[in-house]
Amino acid sequence: MGNVFHATFPVSGVKTWIFLPPLTAFIVSFFASMGGLSGAFLLLPFQMSVLHYTAPSVSGTNQLFNVIAIPSGVWRYARERRMVWPLTAAVIIGTLPGVLIGAWLRLEYLPDPKQFKLFVGLVLLYVGSKLLVDALRQPTVQPVNIPLVVTDSKFSLKQAEFSFAGQSYAFSVPKIFSLCLIVGIIGGIYGIGGGAIIAPFMIALFRLPVHAVAGASLMGTFITSVAGVLIYQTLAAFYPSMSVAPDWQLGVLFGIGGFCGMYLGARCQKYLPARTIKLILCFFVLSTAFNYILSYSF
Repeated sequence: MGNVFHATFPVSGVKTWIFLPPLTAFIVSFFASMGGLSGAFLLLPFQMSVLHYTAPSVSGTNQLFNVIAIPSGVWRYARERRMVWPLTAAVIIGTLPGVLIGAWLRLEYLPDPKQFKLFVGLVLLYVGSKLLVDALRQPTVQPVNIPLVVTDSKFSLKQAEFSFAGQSYAFSVPKIFSLCLIVGIIGGIYGIGGGAIIAPFMIALFRLPVHAVAGASLMGTFITSVAGVLIYQTLAAFYPSMSVAPDWQLGVLFGIGGFCGMYLGARCQKYLPARTIKLILCFFVLSTAFNYILSYSF
């Protein structure tokens, strides 16, 4: 009876309590989705450190989680008119080719788990530091009685504009595209889809509102993750001696928990001040970064 709720996943070799993956994904996605992150960037270290899933296929499994979990959050943001569609387009166009390049780099140059952990730690340290600085500068009081909806979206090859919560915002399309391409490569290596890391950059560097960026970032992550899963599944045929294809059973379990957590996170996001959302993300991102960097050093 004691093993009734335990499962073994042949592809990854993971043995765990069957409710642990969806429960972990639910908690992580609930908080992460508020800032435009799917939670995959935290589930990756969980899989590697707790479940001891260190094969290259962990990246594809992580992106499979995104494919299943993200639609509920995107639907919620779109329904509540908090989707910046020009930004979404820029994220998708820039990150898609980056994911392909990143997946190849992951298999060719970062198959060793120790090296991969250092890479992940440095990426998270940079992203978390940017978020923390921005959060500390954020006003503690959120304006009341102002609808948190996106209006007046305009797009050209040079610049995109939109209004949100009574304020106007604009960003350079070429700059966003270039940044998304670079971030897409990192996201492809990391196994989280390019859009997942783009949100902190949009918030900290381009000064875009966290409540409006979240939906666009998640949509970009979803599209690039679909491509990522297909890429890893296809590349598996060229690396027969290496575990490359996603673990579909484990990925689906994570995805179920993430689907529920992301929907609730997107629904609750508008009730939290931007500073609170950023500080929540900082805690998770920086704690994971330090853990990985220290584990590499020692």
